Amino acid sequence: MFEKMEGPFECNDPQFSELVWQAEVAIDNGIFPERIYQGSSGSYFVKNPGNKIIGVFKPKDEEPYGRLNPKWTKWMHKLCCPCCFGRSCLIPNQGYLSEAGASLVDSKIGLKIVPKTRVVKLVSETFNYLRIDRERSRLKRAITEQFPNLRFNRMGLPPKAGSFQLFVEGYKDADYWLRRFEQDPPPPHVMKKFQLQFERLVVLDYIIRNTDRGNDNWLIKYDAPAQQPPHADIDLRDPSEWRGAEVRIAAIDNGLAFPFKHPDSWRAYPYHWAWLPHAKLPFSQDTKELVLPLLSDMNFVQELCDELHILFKQDKGFDKGLFERQMSVMRGQVLNLTQALKDNKSPVQLVQMPAVIVERSKSGSTSSRFFDSFQQRFQHKSPFFSWW
Repeated sequence: MFEKMEGPFECNDPQFSELVWQAEVAIDNGIFPERIYQGSSGSYFVKNPGNKIIGVFKPKDEEPYGRLNPKWTKWMHKLCCPCCFGRSCLIPNQGYLSEAGASLVDSKIGLKIVPKTRVVKLVSETFNYLRIDRERSRLKRAITEQFPNLRFNRMGLPPKAGSFQLFVEGYKDADYWLRRFEQDPPPPHVMKKFQLQFERLVVLDYIIRNTDRGNDNWLIKYDAPAQQPPHADIDLRDPSEWRGAEVRIAAIDNGLAFPFKHPDSWRAYPYHWAWLPHAKLPFSQDTKELVLPLLSDMNFVQELCDELHILFKQDKGFDKGLFERQMSVMRGQVLNLTQALKDNKSPVQLVQMPAVIVERSKSGSTSSRFFDSFQQRFQHKSPFFSWW
């Protein structure tokens, strides 16, 4: 059973609601979510009544250090090394909000690279539950069979809150296609399309300060140009002569983003795409025209913070002070990004810029001018191991 949670973008989304309904019908008919065995947390492929995968559900309590994570590796990590587990710059067990938050940022800016992700509640027998919850559910069913008129407030297993991300088809790990592109480069106009998609990934990751973007958690879909007749009178150097060539990027696995401080402990958690040759090229004019008008408007940035506030405060452990620190980091990232775009810098130059934090002014100023309401400072403490 699904239950949508309140959020700034849950309304007027009939397509997403339709998929939720399909998943609910499938579960009622015994087509249960299937656990994904890769990764370090409990995550599940959700299917429709036709047994087709339509989404990926990641329950809050089955996150890497969640109390019901079915993967033993993180449990051992926490047990054997409790003083240094996890990422000290992130709020524990809020990865499901980070997943939905990345989708919100993507939609707000118009990047269109994050598969639509929402926060829902879902219950399935295939999820990891405490034994007492399963026994209680079985007991209630047995009682109602004997006494049909008796009703409980909740008959089955308790619903789990988590992120529900739409499943994308035809994509492969970025590492697969990056190696193929290196061995057999696509036509120049296809690589230009890829560069534009890559820059959108950079924009997203930098704004939300994603601390976990390896080449295995972003995807590429490449439809090669259609084969031409062997004796066709065409000029392959002319992009207009190619048909059907398309390349797209999907930014999945956004659960380790929105830190409340820049990494300053053991590891820097760098952006792994910064080592790619595509990161050495200056941001394109297309990206500047898409991003700069929005991020240069501090009213837009504040709207983004307000919508993230509505989303994040759904969590029972929501801490207003920590959330404001998260937004201070994000504002600093936005400030750096806008300056890098104006200065014609490349992604690799962007990630080398000093870490900035833009905090709300403590003077209580109510001025509508951005620099009267906020103050910026640099984070000088660096992690022990750093790449830049």
